[in-house]
Amino acid sequence: MTPARTSQPFPIGSTVTDGGANFSLFSRTATGVELLLFDRQDDARPARVVALDPVANRTYHYWHTFVPGVKSGQLYAYRVHGPQDPARGLRFDSTKVLIDPYARGIVVPDRYTPGAARAPGDNAATAMKSVVVDSSEYDWEGDTPLRLPSARTIIYEAHVRGFTRHANSGIKEQVRGTYAGFAEKIPYLKDLGITAVELLPVHAFDTHACPAGLVNYWGYQPVSYFAPHPQYSSRREPLGPVNEFRDLVKALHRAGIEVILDVVFNHTAEGNHEGPALCFRGIDNPTYYILEDGGARFADYSGCGNTLNANHPVVRRMIVDSLRYWVTEMHVDGFRFDLASVLSRDSSGHPLPNPPVLWDIESDPALAGTKLIAEAWDAAGLYQVGSFVGDSWKEWNGRFRDDARDFFRGEPGIAGRFADRMLGSHEVYGHKGREAEQSINFATCHDGFGLNDLVSYNQKHNEANAEENRDGANDNRSWNCGAEGPTDDPAIEGLRNRQVKNFLAATMLSLGVPMIVMGDEVRRTQGGNNNFYCHDNEANWFDWALLDKHADVYRFLKLLLARRGQRDATNEQQRVSLTQLIARATKSWHGVKLNQPDWGENSRSIAFSADLKNDNLTFYLVLNAYWEPLAFELPPTTREPWLRWIDTSLPSPEDIVEWRSAPPVAGNTYPVGPRSVVMLYRHTT
Repeated sequence: MTPARTSQPFPIGSTVTDGGANFSLFSRTATGVELLLFDRQDDARPARVVALDPVANRTYHYWHTFVPGVKSGQLYAYRVHGPQDPARGLRFDSTKVLIDPYARGIVVPDRYTPGAARAPGDNAATAMKSVVVDSSEYDWEGDTPLRLPSARTIIYEAHVRGFTRHANSGIKEQVRGTYAGFAEKIPYLKDLGITAVELLPVHAFDTHACPAGLVNYWGYQPVSYFAPHPQYSSRREPLGPVNEFRDLVKALHRAGIEVILDVVFNHTAEGNHEGPALCFRGIDNPTYYILEDGGARFADYSGCGNTLNANHPVVRRMIVDSLRYWVTEMHVDGFRFDLASVLSRDSSGHPLPNPPVLWDIESDPALAGTKLIAEAWDAAGLYQVGSFVGDSWKEWNGRFRDDARDFFRGEPGIAGRFADRMLGSHEVYGHKGREAEQSINFATCHDGFGLNDLVSYNQKHNEANAEENRDGANDNRSWNCGAEGPTDDPAIEGLRNRQVKNFLAATMLSLGVPMIVMGDEVRRTQGGNNNFYCHDNEANWFDWALLDKHADVYRFLKLLLARRGQRDATNEQQRVSLTQLIARATKSWHGVKLNQPDWGENSRSIAFSADLKNDNLTFYLVLNAYWEPLAFELPPTTREPWLRWIDTSLPSPEDIVEWRSAPPVAGNTYPVGPRSVVMLYRHTT
């Protein structure tokens, strides 16, 4: 007779082994735990209930059991018993069905609603359930993370659903807006020339976490840190989302494109003290969240109702385990951490000088070489751009965004600051002894105006968000070029087109890692809404008809990226710091007169020349945000003439030409049009 299999506290979560599956759940304050096994996602009752003995099935604070016969694809959940004492932070409710914090898969009943997870009574029929996943069953066919050098990285921030959901996407209806649909558009991404997609959250999230009648579209309301969002899958079976996401990663890697995930470890969809019990709240509330008023209320440094207690040892372990899983089992190449400064706070909310979770992430050997990108601020005013802890974290450079916007709308006193941003933001990062690629340079992202709206609206127009236009940033640093919103005026439309190209050129020609947001290459609009998180409709999807309407902008960016992709990665590979890079460079600043830069309050232009010794080139770059044309003296050349690569004041296709087809420039000066960018180069051998 074969002896009964003994359960183990490790690994945490559900693990398929010979003859069944092991389940392990952490809860320090629970008095009892029940494992529920379901046959279908909308079942009102579990097919089997396994009560865990607090003596035999508990080791330390880990509740664990082995269930024979369980296979990959099995649905399960928990009921957790304990005191209901909100004043002390204890919010147990044994009538609620809770998903496993370590679940590798999630299913969502058609009748799911967070209301049932808030209201009294049993919610089994409408509750999300976990899925047992055996990761060894998938064939990666030799795929591994790409580990491309950051000096060659060009990031495209994209929304999985929005990229292909539109009826004019050319994708079959059954796969529009899915991982599979996204994979069908890889040739488009390859043709454009990006090297990495940064996907808005694909961790399973609650689409209902938004104002009534709307949909949480962006995905910044996670319910699981291990499971891919099931509603992005075209496959309805429980294991479908896991395998379809892996298929997408594998296909992107075959095209030479990395996958970076936008991860939200600062809060969850469970909201404030009135929120639903979906997972963490009902399992061990004081462990998972930062609490205030003796535990009665949730601290809110995220702006979303609660704050994950990221530096608690158990939560730290969960975060690192999640990242390891997505790298080792899902093969992603990097992570962008939403409101990453929250992760530097302790259990009282105070910023730590050396946050344990951030060092855990950076020093974990399984994550070595993985791209780590911080949004180095939070919703409570902590701003750490240039001071975020760590040796290898890259940062979204919010200062580049702000100064680029101010410069191109013609604000005074910006020229000197923006010149620094173009050279890797030395005044922000030079003290850290890091390579220029620490800075992620962007003018727009999902949060705020896209490029089209940045040059088309002076004010946000968020009335559709049902918050009386109070939501979203008020400081957009935008300029509508003379009219608010769409216009038939050809002069205004021409200026907007030029401004879009100016922003793209500055982002791609700067030192650092450039990032653009989905649709900026075809002037996608959100109608002036700068917080479009709660709309899942055509206004938020990629409109593929714009590819023809704004073909000149697409072509402009494509040629920029083609040249950017040829950049030398030697500096990063040799860990040449930003300070060393700038010190070694042969460079000169100019105004309209050579070697006479104007850093005054009223200056609205920058001219810069430098030698690229590895490329045997000298380039001359002019950024003119002045509203009149200016004639700039050119550095003298004896043999090879100056060649014009970019001039955004010219109509397409002269605004940018194929690199090797650049025409020569005659004379000792170059007339730079109003509000335009010019790039000249000449060969030095």
